[in-house]
Amino acid sequence: MSRLTASAFLVTIVYSAGAVAQIGEPPATEVRTVTDTVQGVEIRDDYRWLEGDDKGNMTDELGQWTDAQNDYTRKALDSIPGRAELESRLRELMEIPLVSAPTMYGEMYFYNRREGSMPQSLICARHGLDGDEMILLDPQQIDESGLTTVAWTAPNPDGSLMAFGMYRAGDENSTLYIMDVHSGEWLAEEIPGKVQFDEWLPDSSGFYYSALEDTDDAYSGVSRYHKLGTHHRQDRTLFRQHDLATFYGDMGYSDEKLKQLSTTWGPWITPSDDNRWAFVGYWTGTSSFDLWTTDLAHWFETGELKLVPAAIGMSGRPGSVNFEGDTVYMETTLGAPNGRVVAINLHHPEYENWKDIIPEDPKLVLDSVSYADGIIAADYLDAAKTRISLYDNAGQSLGELALPGIGSAGLSTKDDRTEAFLTFTSYNMPTSIYHMDLAHADAEPDLWARPDVPVDPDSVEVKQVWYESKDGTPVSMFIVHPKGLELNGDNPTILYGYGGFNISMTPGFSATMFPWFEAGGVYAVANLRGGGEYGSAWHEDGMLDKKQNVFDDFIAAAEYLVENKYTNPKRLGIAGGSNGGLLTGAVLAQRPDLFAAVECHVPLLDMLRYQDFLMARYWVPEYGSAEDAEQFKTLIAYSPYHNIHKGVEYPATLLTAGENDTRVHPMHARKMAALMQASTAASPSEKPVLLWVDREAGHGGGKSLDQRVRDIADRRIFMMRQLGMIEE
Repeated sequence: MSRLTASAFLVTIVYSAGAVAQIGEPPATEVRTVTDTVQGVEIRDDYRWLEGDDKGNMTDELGQWTDAQNDYTRKALDSIPGRAELESRLRELMEIPLVSAPTMYGEMYFYNRREGSMPQSLICARHGLDGDEMILLDPQQIDESGLTTVAWTAPNPDGSLMAFGMYRAGDENSTLYIMDVHSGEWLAEEIPGKVQFDEWLPDSSGFYYSALEDTDDAYSGVSRYHKLGTHHRQDRTLFRQHDLATFYGDMGYSDEKLKQLSTTWGPWITPSDDNRWAFVGYWTGTSSFDLWTTDLAHWFETGELKLVPAAIGMSGRPGSVNFEGDTVYMETTLGAPNGRVVAINLHHPEYENWKDIIPEDPKLVLDSVSYADGIIAADYLDAAKTRISLYDNAGQSLGELALPGIGSAGLSTKDDRTEAFLTFTSYNMPTSIYHMDLAHADAEPDLWARPDVPVDPDSVEVKQVWYESKDGTPVSMFIVHPKGLELNGDNPTILYGYGGFNISMTPGFSATMFPWFEAGGVYAVANLRGGGEYGSAWHEDGMLDKKQNVFDDFIAAAEYLVENKYTNPKRLGIAGGSNGGLLTGAVLAQRPDLFAAVECHVPLLDMLRYQDFLMARYWVPEYGSAEDAEQFKTLIAYSPYHNIHKGVEYPATLLTAGENDTRVHPMHARKMAALMQASTAASPSEKPVLLWVDREAGHGGGKSLDQRVRDIADRRIFMMRQLGMIEE
């Protein structure tokens, strides 16, 4: 008989007899070598044809290859003993009721809710916090397949109308619609083009939005005004990304500089809610932007967009803003690597006139800011854990908000009231939502919602440890494991990381991790350079020519876990997605001896060609490009696809991709799978290289409940088998 080696799922479950099926060799992939010369170096690519046609689109032949790989992966994962029981347990955990913190508009409260077998979340509202629930949108009623998701909602000022965006099968190309909240009727508006909402006019007669002029061109951003009741083809255009003269016509930039700017994240607009002013920004990199102000009322009346420079050519990032008459409060890292809040006089917006309201804290990182009536709530990261400090609009301290424990927190606020909702979570505390009044922040908050999760959070403990990276830099890491764990060097362990784009890895509850803990597993999350846990300098120390620092930090985290007797290389797995997929792909190539199993989800892996696909030129300021001779040297040194060598025994590897991904092209996972299958010296039955391409998904957002249950079951059972948690 087969069983998990530890008491799993709260009781020991006995599985059906039989060992893992011998899956045999992976499907054959034909070698069709293409040779390029890049920066004087000859680069051989045996699997260029797996990129698709000359535009990167799927071909019939590639579709057949993908189906064969998917069939092979399903055979491998579905045959592991305990798979059905694990999936059943995960479904139970994922069907518990979940609700989001409400957002407030007039007397209306809007929130998302999902429970049971619902494939997607409902969009709900109440008139008054204790009013009867109204279900505004049920995606399953719109699309029985469960593949349509509501990407965002934007109620008008009094909550009587709601704009919302929907997309299908993970493509993220949202179409905008408008609903009458009280009647439930949809208005005639239907605006396509990966739409994001910017701001309603005060009288709700229209709104501003951003979109792509061509969804096949990720660099065709446009900002427009729409008048309710008119066709979107009549919408007025404020500016286009392709018209760089709007922003840089008088700057004297070279054609090369303008070409580079045309393929960054590009322009954005933040209008004031009174339709008087707007910030217009242009991302010049992943950690730099240019900023102007404009008299929006003047544009609305005349069609003339007058941009007044506020901050040009500086390094830093913008954050949340709040307009108060002719003053705007803005969170930013411009001039403050750890973040600050400034007040800007919109009649004199030049950088030298900015006034500190909440100065930079040299020891804490300002992660986000929320604005209530007369109150600014500053959400700080203190060693990757949340602290929330309150200030008035003059920057005077109003004290610190008491939190339920050590974890991650955030506030839902509105600038016309002090009422707020606090969301708090940690690795051992389910996400909890509290209702409170920030004007009386010392009062005990009311628990508004907390899921009744059928696990015991007290059964695990959470530690934060520090270790030294290769260059001596101290790096922090969270470790979560069952209470009473014996540090015997033989515990199955998953190490997770991201390390990029200023994104912070902070504590969060995941019910689906508890089957792992109940089976004796350890889970660790490293706060790698490239992230935002320790400010802009931490991010910049893990990008461009310093990207190897991220991989060194992750490898050092793994070595810490081994040296401190949590695990050993035969029982250590690593996981990451997107930029984190690049991370795990790079370290499996650099240290295949250190890991037994690798999860590499929706990854970037061919770093010499990545910039030529989808929206990937957005990320050149983060990674660099092989089109630059110096950056090429950095990229070729760590590009996972170019550092796999024949005859090396690689860890078992699970690569995933989404066929409809509009961010990271699935060619990365396809080519890496083919190359590793042809190169590894390991037995495919013992250490398989598996590829799963979801034909009805994208980068990950918008997946149905069934898809998410399947995906998590795939990942857990893969790790359980490879880390020796299943007797065969």
